Amino acid sequence: MRQRTIFIATSGQGLYEFTREAADFVREAGVETGLLTLFVRHTSCSLLIQENADPDVRHDLDAFFRRLVPPSDDPSMRWIVHTTEGPDDMPAHIKAALTAVSISIPVTDGRLALGTWQGIYLFEHRDRPHRREIVLHLSA
Repeated sequence: MRQRTIFIATSGQGLYEFTREAADFVREAGVETGLLTLFVRHTSCSLLIQENADPDVRHDLDAFFRRLVPPSDDPSMRWIVHTTEGPDDMPAHIKAALTAVSISIPVTDGRLALGTWQGIYLFEHRDRPHRREIVLHLSA
């Protein structure tokens, strides 16, 4: 069993790829067969495996979630009570509840068993910059 914490600096809402960092961790561990579990230690961002070939996919996903859950100062969101940290805070919690804070990826032949076009992303749901903490846990 191996574990590492990585940090990702964000500059606002969007998808931040960290496939290379996860793949490097697995390669350095020298594990041939196992399971990599990723866990983000925050409640206003999430993790996602998604296409990493066409940047339009990331753009469209971000736009979809912004339309699905607008800021709390949008008239459609007047029902929100938790607003002490700004109009993007409670919507960020909702987006994180709709997505995953933990994902697992098999390790096969010493490599992540991702598909050809799959990448690993931190999905930032807040407007202002953050330093996000992700725990990588490798079981062999």
